[in-house]
Amino acid sequence: MSQHVTISDVAKAAGVSVTTVSRYLNGHYQKMSAQTKERIDATINQLHYVPAASARRLRQTQSHLVGVLVGDIANHFSSLLSKGIYDILQPAGYDVLLMNTNNSQEMEKKALDDLYQQRVDGIIVQPNSRSFEQYQSILRNQTPLVLVDREVDDQPLTVGKVTSANFDASYRLGRQLGKKGYANVITVSSRFAEASGQHPRIKGFQLAASETGLTYHNIEIKGHDDDWLARELTRVMGQLNGRTVVISLMGPILFTLLKIFKHEKVTFPKDLGLISFDDWSWSQYVGEDGIFLLRQDMELMGNLAAQKLLTQIKNHSTISDTSILPVTVDMHSSI
Repeated sequence: MSQHVTISDVAKAAGVSVTTVSRYLNGHYQKMSAQTKERIDATINQLHYVPAASARRLRQTQSHLVGVLVGDIANHFSSLLSKGIYDILQPAGYDVLLMNTNNSQEMEKKALDDLYQQRVDGIIVQPNSRSFEQYQSILRNQTPLVLVDREVDDQPLTVGKVTSANFDASYRLGRQLGKKGYANVITVSSRFAEASGQHPRIKGFQLAASETGLTYHNIEIKGHDDDWLARELTRVMGQLNGRTVVISLMGPILFTLLKIFKHEKVTFPKDLGLISFDDWSWSQYVGEDGIFLLRQDMELMGNLAAQKLLTQIKNHSTISDTSILPVTVDMHSSI
């Protein structure tokens, strides 16, 4: 069992000194080769080693620095999320080290290594990987952690999480669309990260469609340009009968859809229903009465994530819980 495995056992199995393993556990990688890091990491996983409480790195003084990893710092919603985190942490006396992972698991892993070297007091991650193994090293370093926005499939229940009810909102909306007389639902996604929040939205619409008899298609636009999307929409809609609604699964996609539909002189809801997740307030001015929206409160999400992290830091613990925020609906006449 893991409690019988000591740091000496790890060092012996990895072929390194106890001091080297200790440096690894404390995030001191400056003079450590990549091969040594990988060998120690693999050994820890193989032996299921967890540092005993008496052997944890006990800080005499806190750094008062918190690391925040976001998938795309240029995304408006990552900015709102970061603001929500800042609004809680800064008044509490913490500086925030904001890092952009560019929706890359490799960049994310490097950023985590950098944060260990900075000896941060806690980490908030908008995850890129759907596997918690990517974040296991944070717990091994006994660093408080909160995952935010995107969901990780095998995340332990004791790890902090703040997300939105994307699946439930999509499922309920899908069933409502059938009652409104729509026969077809087309969602448009752009999943740059493996752990995209668009996955539960797609699953929600899929389930609603299977239960109500709606025809459902998802168009993934990653790697394609606007002209390709215009052609694909024409191709898919040409195969459908009855009323169709198109749903943008993230705010920026709505820009592209509006450009395409303007060129085709499509009006809403006369020719087509149109819905978008996560849009800005400007969309209320589109058409006669704006676009039907589903919104996540990213600032509140950031607030709650920061509060969960502060509680862990205060209690010298890595134990937390899950908060699921409702997705709110702005009902406009585009459907």
